[in-house]
Amino acid sequence: MTIYLHDTLQGEKIPFEPLQPGRVTMYLCGPTVYNYAHIGNARPAVVFDLLARVLRRRYKLTFARNITDVDDKINAASIETGKPIEAITERFIKAYNDDMGALGVNAPDVEPRATHHIDDMIRMIATLVENGYAYVAEGHVLFDVSAYGDYGKLSRRNLREMIAGARVEVAPYKRAAHDFVLWKPSTPELPGWESPWGRGRPGWHIECSAMSKKHLGRTIDIHAGGQDLVFPHHENELAQSTCAHDGEPFARYWLHNGFLSINDTKMSKSLGNVLLVHDLIKSVPGEVIRLALLSAHYRQPLDWSDETLESARRMLDRLYGAVRAIEIPKELRRSTQVPGDVVAALEDDLNTPKALAELFSLARELNRSEDLLQKQKLAASILAAGDLIGILQNDPEEWFSGEGAMLPEEIESLIDKRNAARAARDFGRADQIRDQLAASGISIEDGPDGTRWRRS
Repeated sequence: MTIYLHDTLQGEKIPFEPLQPGRVTMYLCGPTVYNYAHIGNARPAVVFDLLARVLRRRYKLTFARNITDVDDKINAASIETGKPIEAITERFIKAYNDDMGALGVNAPDVEPRATHHIDDMIRMIATLVENGYAYVAEGHVLFDVSAYGDYGKLSRRNLREMIAGARVEVAPYKRAAHDFVLWKPSTPELPGWESPWGRGRPGWHIECSAMSKKHLGRTIDIHAGGQDLVFPHHENELAQSTCAHDGEPFARYWLHNGFLSINDTKMSKSLGNVLLVHDLIKSVPGEVIRLALLSAHYRQPLDWSDETLESARRMLDRLYGAVRAIEIPKELRRSTQVPGDVVAALEDDLNTPKALAELFSLARELNRSEDLLQKQKLAASILAAGDLIGILQNDPEEWFSGEGAMLPEEIESLIDKRNAARAARDFGRADQIRDQLAASGISIEDGPDGTRWRRS
């Protein structure tokens, strides 16, 4: 069966064929390490971790996810806190990897840091200057956008329209507003490296082009990231890499996950609604966060709310509850393959909603079955699917041990009894059931649509 992926450049879902048979290269734009990662940063990490898992079933994958450890935001954080830049970057590199690990994100095969690849960037910039695609001005080196005829193709933007609609003040050293920085001068207090154009530091876009070439080659199979990176970051990467490599394709497939909002509102510091993964995992299991991030199709917008989390928690409760009492022979567990319908859904452009629907279909079949061997096989299939998706990695008893050991079916049965007691005006019994639920960590709320519950 063929894997299908939606390519941003072509604007459609197409069959995936790697450049080299049996081998795949994939690059994901990683964090800029000046603060903790927010939940929006976690979405591409989780989504493309799942893609890596799917690809590894068929191919030998080399997956690179970079670290941006030289950036003006890092410089600003150093000035604001009075701490050395290296102290800030080391702290938040560790925090990022720890936090993503809590969400079940596997480490990439390669995690290149920008500061370790300055020489590679300088060489690529020099090639662009020599070939007439970049120019030097006042200590800066800039990419000449007009020299690359396909600029705007990835983001479907017309360069003439962009120039006509520009409202930004053009720096005096730029020939045109949309020319972008490849190298810029550093003052003595800022980090800098010696180069043919003076002491300075790289622009953001050249970092990823140089690191992906170093570790994955001139043409990579998949370049991934959030939708917010399509323009200008990925557009600029595409332009400079193509021009530096004599017109060779930079990435054969471009994949982008959709935006994430908070309670139907864009996440921003000014609104005070930035949700840090580092804080969230203190009160919410990482698997719940992971499943919440995978609950919508990766290319669709995802609105994050308490209900998003609670829905994911209930889904995991049901799956853990289905396999909880089943003792699976070790050999059966080892030999059971991921169900074909789950694999088919994930190989169809990471259709996680469909894959999860298939998983719950198996759980319903398991709950209805009365045959022990069939129950064991179904439970093993559910856990095999969980291994691929990155969920159901806990012991079911441990999953419920901190939750009052109460299954969703038990909770809903008690709620039904409470509602019956209220209908019979037996309010003492109704209050008793509410207290029983509360003692097990279950909060209930009565509303016009009925009684809703959540784990406290």
